[in-house]
Amino acid sequence: MLDHAAGTRTVSTMADPMQLPESLSRNWRPARVDGIPDVFTGGWVGYAGYDTVRYVYGTKLPFESAPADDRQLPDMHLGLYHDVVVFDQATKILYPISWVPVPEQDAANPEALRAAYDAGYSRLSRLSSRLSSALPAASLTPGDISLDLNKRPALPSSSNMTKQEFIDAVAATKEHIQAGDIFQLVLSQRFERRTFATPFEIYRALRVVNPSPYMVYMQARGCHIVSSSPEILCRVDNGRVVTNRPLAGTRPRGKDVETDKALEADLLADQKEIAEHVMLVDLGRNDVGKVSVSGSVVVQKLMEVERYSHVMHISSTVTGDLLPQLDSWDALRAALPAGTVSGAPKVRAMQIIDELEVHKRGPYGGGIGHVSFTGAMDMALGLRTMIIPDSAADTLYKYDIPAGSECPPRREWSVHIQAGAGIVADSRPEAEYEETVNKAAALGRAIDLAEQAFVQDGRVVG
Repeated sequence: MLDHAAGTRTVSTMADPMQLPESLSRNWRPARVDGIPDVFTGGWVGYAGYDTVRYVYGTKLPFESAPADDRQLPDMHLGLYHDVVVFDQATKILYPISWVPVPEQDAANPEALRAAYDAGYSRLSRLSSRLSSALPAASLTPGDISLDLNKRPALPSSSNMTKQEFIDAVAATKEHIQAGDIFQLVLSQRFERRTFATPFEIYRALRVVNPSPYMVYMQARGCHIVSSSPEILCRVDNGRVVTNRPLAGTRPRGKDVETDKALEADLLADQKEIAEHVMLVDLGRNDVGKVSVSGSVVVQKLMEVERYSHVMHISSTVTGDLLPQLDSWDALRAALPAGTVSGAPKVRAMQIIDELEVHKRGPYGGGIGHVSFTGAMDMALGLRTMIIPDSAADTLYKYDIPAGSECPPRREWSVHIQAGAGIVADSRPEAEYEETVNKAAALGRAIDLAEQAFVQDGRVVG
């Protein structure tokens, strides 16, 4: 644990890394403050990767059985933030917020409370001053967007599996299904694309190309994360209601209202899609039920179609009342990983994934989000997510910069895009492979758009 304020580093050994933030936040009693948004206003922010589940299931999913760890990313990365800036997209109001920790022994000491308040007010003043002061010229400037969404985006340059290896893995998965080991398994591969666009430029473009409920740009240890997930992994609100919202079954959006409705009807008539979705709803009920009061688990919405910018999905919502003795961390343990990225039965599916996939998934398939000082939690499922390693393996290059240009040299980044396909008994290996390629290529549109800002025909422009 790194304490940046104190300048200290503490190394602790524990069976489950979630025990650390859980123990630190167990005795928090945050004050209720009127006038600030009822959203995240301070607390833990980060990710719990797919492999965090190994700390939960222990010997059923031993670390020794995990695929190769070629990136050495933390299984879990969380930062504790006392000073935050919340921007309300609806009202366009900015809220600088500074939380003041007060030890329990000082709660009745007026002098200690005044000193804590003064320190917090000073931090808040500095934060507000920075926000209101003139900012340096932005490196990103607005401009016309010229991107043909009907044109197939550039395909990723490489993958950690060949096409034949992936098809063979699909065949092996179907053998497990026929043997009765599992009903479904989500098999993924990791694509790679090189680009000179920065992670933030890619994020900015992703907001245009694929806007989703959970837009993420995060700098973590060893990588940047750029994500546009549409799906909740697990949410616990301030009323201690646990929410799981499986999203499965997809069709593209139609070019007009009539075509859109026809595609919706086709989606809801697809028995394979419906069967997969019902299976995921059952998994969601089971995950919520593990941490909920008996009899409180309810399917609030079943198989509704949600529309996004380019696709529509079948969505269901499962809720339950969190048991009094449990907290958000327990709900997160129960939810990881979502059936959407593992399969059913979940543990056996994950064991087979260990056998078939080449590398550890990292943040992909885990949860990305926050746990607030109030104990509320909102974790998005790590889908439609780009992991951009920040390591010595990446080098500095230059484009062919025209003479006299003031454009600085750009770093070449390696962008990892992981995509999976749900394998069932009647899956066609070739089609499942193409599904993963298309999912990765769709995220690649953001890279295409980001690159337009500075390069044309291999040369820096503007």
